[in-house]
Amino acid sequence: MTLGIDVSSLPPQVQRIVGPAAPPPMKMMAAGGVVPGLKPGDVVTVIALLTAADDPKIAEKAKQTLAKLPPPILNGALDADLEPAVIDMLSGDYAGDANVVTKLLRMPRIGKVALETFAERATEAIGEIVATNEQRLLEHPTVIEKLYMNKRVRMSTADRILELAVRNGLELSIPAFKEAAAAIKNQLIPEATGKPTYEDKLAEEVSRIAEQLSLDPAVEDTHEVDEEGQEKLREQLKPLYARLADLTVSQKIRRATLGTSAERLLLVRDTNRLVASAAAQSPMMNESDAARISLSRQISEDVLRIIAMNREWTRSYQIKLNLIQNPRTPFTFATRLIPHLRDNDVRALAKSKNVTASVQQAARQQMSRKDTKKK
Repeated sequence: MTLGIDVSSLPPQVQRIVGPAAPPPMKMMAAGGVVPGLKPGDVVTVIALLTAADDPKIAEKAKQTLAKLPPPILNGALDADLEPAVIDMLSGDYAGDANVVTKLLRMPRIGKVALETFAERATEAIGEIVATNEQRLLEHPTVIEKLYMNKRVRMSTADRILELAVRNGLELSIPAFKEAAAAIKNQLIPEATGKPTYEDKLAEEVSRIAEQLSLDPAVEDTHEVDEEGQEKLREQLKPLYARLADLTVSQKIRRATLGTSAERLLLVRDTNRLVASAAAQSPMMNESDAARISLSRQISEDVLRIIAMNREWTRSYQIKLNLIQNPRTPFTFATRLIPHLRDNDVRALAKSKNVTASVQQAARQQMSRKDTKKK
């Protein structure tokens, strides 16, 4: 029930209320925030401790009270030096309140859990507040990761904290980190002003246009194949394509990582290898995206290699078949997938004129091995 708090270090009255000998009615009153004589910070600490009470009714009451503290108690508590565990609990309930977040961030004992919560759930304004304390970001790199992956955080803020990580030699666990870091090294990052930049507004416009497009990759692609077998951009995608082209490389990488299917299917074809690779590694990628990408013959070898090395995508029979039939798929990866095909598809590959001669030969060898085993 201590939540990692040393109860013996708390005021005697707090110890009496949360101790095992305290009568249930007293605990129930305290769980509701009725604790005469205690300072607001101690009242909130009592309520936090009672969320872990053995009596489920008391615990539930305390949770409800903590989530909606009366303003006098909350404001008074925010001026106190709260226990780390109490800050963690408040961070979950008040992550959307910029005023509360600002005061909690000033507390000397704020820890990783609260910082991660704020970063993960931050609005644009709160994301800017969390990102200003560079020392804490460097102490807790996971906070940088969560800020970067939060779509509501400004593009300029994401660039700035990524640059901070790269400059200090941090290795972050975000998709396409190496690509993003390489882009940042070649890009001048503007100083923080606290106000949205032109790049932020441009990124917001890209996001708005992308969200308005109803593209289902299971049904259609961003491109269509003309009579000469070349891909051309669909008419309705031109506005999004034009705005994406205006983004910097690092901004394209973030849109490729966190954007919509339409953005991924456009950016995976980007001439910059860093951008295309980031799109292929996006955690937002779904099977329909991967199927479309593996089918396209205008996609780079690097991207097809990433798809072929992803176990989740190669569980899909259609994606395996697409990769093998795509002449741009590196031969090593295509041949590894052939043994996983149905016999009728292997026979078709052995005769197909739409695959490379090497894949034809590998398919014939696979058929030969199967025929030998049957004998």
